[in-house]
Amino acid sequence: MIVETFVQTPFAQNTRIVVCEETGEALCIDPGEESPETADFILKNGYNLRAICLTHGHLDHIGGAAFIKSKFPAAELLIHESDAPLYRMLPQQPLMLGFAPHQLKALGFDYSQPPEITRYVVDGDILTIGNLSFRVSHCPGHTPGHITLTEDNERVTFTGDCLFLGSIGRTDLPGGSYPQLLASIREKILSLDDDFVVKCGHGPDTTIGRERKANPFLS
Repeated sequence: MIVETFVQTPFAQNTRIVVCEETGEALCIDPGEESPETADFILKNGYNLRAICLTHGHLDHIGGAAFIKSKFPAAELLIHESDAPLYRMLPQQPLMLGFAPHQLKALGFDYSQPPEITRYVVDGDILTIGNLSFRVSHCPGHTPGHITLTEDNERVTFTGDCLFLGSIGRTDLPGGSYPQLLASIREKILSLDDDFVVKCGHGPDTTIGRERKANPFLS
């Protein structure tokens, strides 16, 4: 499995292209912004982008969905149904966060209406990309429809904004719930073995074992 990370947006969000080495089929997780670099990585390597999967509907994780979908129109666009309203509110999200209208263009936040979702994923779905199988887990708390993607054979989980190195996602935005997030992490993420690599939505990678032992929010 190849994982290429592109740090995007003023929020330093990790957009990832995950590739099955045997087949060249690829998955884009959380396209944060309009990024020719991301598209070029796929095109120049001859990868076949099968799906664009959004862990949740916040602007820094979906702002590049329209761009990447326009470059690879055959790719499915996936999200959990509970975050679909947030996804569709993309043009309004910067204003909800307190940014002034005159700031939006300079920050790259002057969004158009995002493209239509191809289908909704649900807890327990298996997303097949070549020989890779990503298990979908519904992990609400940061947002109502947040999901994680886990490839059990590769011992890796993509946690979006649920779990970070030494921290957890914020719960003070609309739809957030601190007790719900902690329950999601304990039941759906910390249930993995200690050696699983955690690829977070922001910041460096970590492991389940490290967070189980040292994360101050979970001890």
